[in-house]
Amino acid sequence: MKNKVVVIVGVPGVGSTTVTNKAIEELKKEGIEYKIVNFGTVMFEIAKEEGLVEHRDQLRKLPPEEQKRIQKLAGKKIAEMAKEFNIVVDTHSTIKTPKGYLPGLPAWVLEELNPDIIVLVEAENDEILMRRLKDETRQRDFESTEDIGEHIFMNRCAAMTYAVLTGATVKIIKNRDFLLDKAVQELIEVLK
Repeated sequence: MKNKVVVIVGVPGVGSTTVTNKAIEELKKEGIEYKIVNFGTVMFEIAKEEGLVEHRDQLRKLPPEEQKRIQKLAGKKIAEMAKEFNIVVDTHSTIKTPKGYLPGLPAWVLEELNPDIIVLVEAENDEILMRRLKDETRQRDFESTEDIGEHIFMNRCAAMTYAVLTGATVKIIKNRDFLLDKAVQELIEVLK
């Protein structure tokens, strides 16, 4: 039986990692195991090993050709993991770079991963902005609520394109302020 590959995406600061971690914790209690793989972390490890970056927020500033090369290597590495485990890939549908939006899951990555489900975690633009402003652990560029809305729109467009290419379903989960448990429960149902 093929292991499940679920891709979970969201704009920076939406809380997709938090929702994912909590859902996986709960599923584990029910005996349902998933390995969480953060695509950006895999890319960062590759880029850092090659001496290209010192912190992960520098990845999006690399030339697009370098980002693409590193994406491909990360996709292959994660695809290997999926041969042994159900995988949740925590990533970004699109990455906003100085030269425009870069697909987080280009065709060569999708071919490797072949996801079953793509989950978009979303929140209101102003909620995301406030979360970003409070997060002192990251070095994010400032974006207005309008910019965040554009990024969410681009993520939706990209997710449906990814689904067309792979046959995956697309699920949107809202991670609203003070409603984390609701988002977690929705994700649990998707992952079962």
